[in-house]
Amino acid sequence: MKNKSDAPKRDRVKHPAGGKPKKTFATHTSAPPKSATTAEAHPPKAKPAAAPASSTGKQARPATAKSRERREPEYFKAPRSPEAKTAAKPARVEIAARPEREERQPKLRSGQVLELHITTTNDDGFGVANHEGTRVLVAGGLPGESLVAKITYVGRRETFANIVKPLKTSPDRTPSPTCKMGKACDGCGLTQMRYPAQLAWKKSLVARQIHKFPSLFEVTVHDTIGSPKELGYRNTAKLVVAGKNNDPVIGIYRRNTHDVLEIEDCALHHPLINKVVKAAKAGIKKGKVQIYNPKSEMGLLRYLVVRVAEPSNQVMVVFVTTEESYNEMHHLAKFIQQAVPEVAVVAQNINNSTGNVIFGHKDRSITKAQTLKAFIGDMRFNLSPHSFFQVNSGAARLIYGKVREYARLTGKERVIDVYCGIGGISLFLADRAREVVGIEFVDAAVADATANAALNEAKNCRFEAGDAAHLIDEIGEEGGADLIVLNPPRKGCDEKVLKSVAAISPARIIYVSCSPETLARDLDILFRLGYKTLEVQPVDMFPQTVHVEDVALLEKA
Repeated sequence: MKNKSDAPKRDRVKHPAGGKPKKTFATHTSAPPKSATTAEAHPPKAKPAAAPASSTGKQARPATAKSRERREPEYFKAPRSPEAKTAAKPARVEIAARPEREERQPKLRSGQVLELHITTTNDDGFGVANHEGTRVLVAGGLPGESLVAKITYVGRRETFANIVKPLKTSPDRTPSPTCKMGKACDGCGLTQMRYPAQLAWKKSLVARQIHKFPSLFEVTVHDTIGSPKELGYRNTAKLVVAGKNNDPVIGIYRRNTHDVLEIEDCALHHPLINKVVKAAKAGIKKGKVQIYNPKSEMGLLRYLVVRVAEPSNQVMVVFVTTEESYNEMHHLAKFIQQAVPEVAVVAQNINNSTGNVIFGHKDRSITKAQTLKAFIGDMRFNLSPHSFFQVNSGAARLIYGKVREYARLTGKERVIDVYCGIGGISLFLADRAREVVGIEFVDAAVADATANAALNEAKNCRFEAGDAAHLIDEIGEEGGADLIVLNPPRKGCDEKVLKSVAAISPARIIYVSCSPETLARDLDILFRLGYKTLEVQPVDMFPQTVHVEDVALLEKA
C-alpha cells in the first residue's frame, strides 16, 4: 500500500467576475477499500485528509476589533440623536468573531513504528488495535497478539499498519507463511490463520451478520464446511496486463492504486494458471506484443483470462485486446500452447472501451475448439469464454449437495431456480423434481444452461432470460412453484424479486449467497413477507480469504 502524505492539499476556487480571487481549501476523506482479487476491481486513488489552513498556508489569526470595525456595515451602527452628536462616539453593536475551526492534529503519522495489542479482527480480516484512542487496523494481526507495527496510512476514519515483528503470537497463527507475497498482496486476508481457525472465523462472521436482525435471533448457524482444497483451488483467474512488451507485468491491482502487482506463483491459483502466466510473459517479450496503457489509451493487450476445467485439467486462455490484430494474437497463442500443452482453447475478446470492465461484446476463436468440458460431481458443463462457473469446483459440489438436501424433493415438485447462471443448481435438482425452470438475465448464460441441460439429458429443465421479478410473476400465473432457489450476485436480491417470490407462496425457499451482509438483509425482508429462516450453512468456497458462501433454508410461516 502506498504511504500517503500528511500535507494538506489546496484547491483554488474561481473568483466571481470583478472580484478578487478567493482561496478555499477542501477537506478530503478516504479510507482504503478492500483489496481486489481480480482485474475487475481497481478503486480510484484515495486522497489523504487535509487540515484547514489559511490562504498563505499559515495558521489563520483571529479577527481583531479593529479589523471588524473596518468591515462593519452601516446597518449595524446605533442610531444617533441630535443631542448625541456632541457627546462621545456612539456605541456600536459588536459582532463576536467566529471561532476558527479547530485543526485536527493526527495522533499517528505514516511511517511511525509502535507496539500494539490486537483485541479482535474486523470483517475484512484486519487485526484491530487501539492506540491512545485511535483505532488501528493491522494486516495479518490476530486477537491476543502483541506486536511491533509500522503505520502505513492515516485517514480520518481508519489508520492502517503492517507487522514489523511479533512480540506475542496467537496459537491460531500458521507456523509458516502460505504465500511469499503475503506482505505485498493483501488479497488473502486470512492466510496467516491455521485453517480450522479460518473456518471458525467465518462462522462467527456469518452469525454476527445474521443475528443483527431481531427476526433472525433464533436462526441456527452451523459450523463452516471446509473446502476440499485449501490451496490451488481457483480454476479461473482474470488478470491485468501492464508494463512494456520487453518487461510485461501480469497480475492484480494493488490496494488503492492503479499499480499492478505481478503474480507468477499465486498459492490460490490452480498450478496450470501459474504456468500459463509465465508462458504469456515470455510470449509477449518474444512477439513484442504491445501492451495497453490506460493513461495514453494506446496499445493492444489489456487482460489475460485463464480457466482450468477439472478433472481433465484442460485450459482455456482468453486475450482481451483493443482490436483484432490477428497475427500477433495467433503467434502468442501458438507460443503458449507449445509451452503449456494442456491449453486446448484460445479465444480473443475485443474491448476498446476506456472503462475497467474486462470483457467487450465481440469474440473471436483462435483455436478450432471453442469450449471446455468441466464436471461438478456427475454433472457435465460446457464452458465458453463468458460462462460464469464456480471458481472452486470442489466447494461448489458441496454447496449443490446442501441445496439438494434442503430441497427434500419427492419427484412431484415444480422448482424455480432464480439467477441460475449456466444451470448448475437446476441440473443438480432435475432428477428429483417434476420440473425445473431456470431464470437468468443474461442471454448467453441461458444459452449455456440450455446446452448443459441437453448434455446431461435433463429433459425436465427449461431456462428463460429476462427480468427476474417479471418472469416469476408469469410463472406464478402458470401454477406457481413448490420450491424457489435464489442464488443472486453479491448485492443480493432486489426487493421486487423477493415480493414476487413470496406472492407465489412456495412451501420452501433456499437462498444461496456469497455475502453474509446482504443475505441477512434479504432474510429479514422475507420474514416480513411470511417466511421464517430455519438454518444457515456456511461453506468455505474461498479458503485463505475473508469470503464465505452460505446456504439458507426458509419455510412458509
